[in-house]
Amino acid sequence: MKFTRLALSIIGALLVVLGLIWIGQGSGAFPYPASSFMINQTPWIIRGAIAAIVGVVVIWGARRFLR
Repeated sequence: MKFTRLALSIIGALLVVLGLIWIGQGSGAFPYPASSFMINQTPWIIRGAIAAIVGVVVIWGARRFLR
């Protein structure tokens, strides 16, 4: 049970980080690499926000329900 909670917490954290990177690239705040197709593209802001929210929910659920 403890391993499952740890694994879900790591997956959730990775989703949050990935979502923040997508938001940064979609908004143009993180234009790396310069040839990325995601830079200044609004759909990636939305997708990043969804990924980050899902990550937070996964972390919350792992900590709340897998005690």
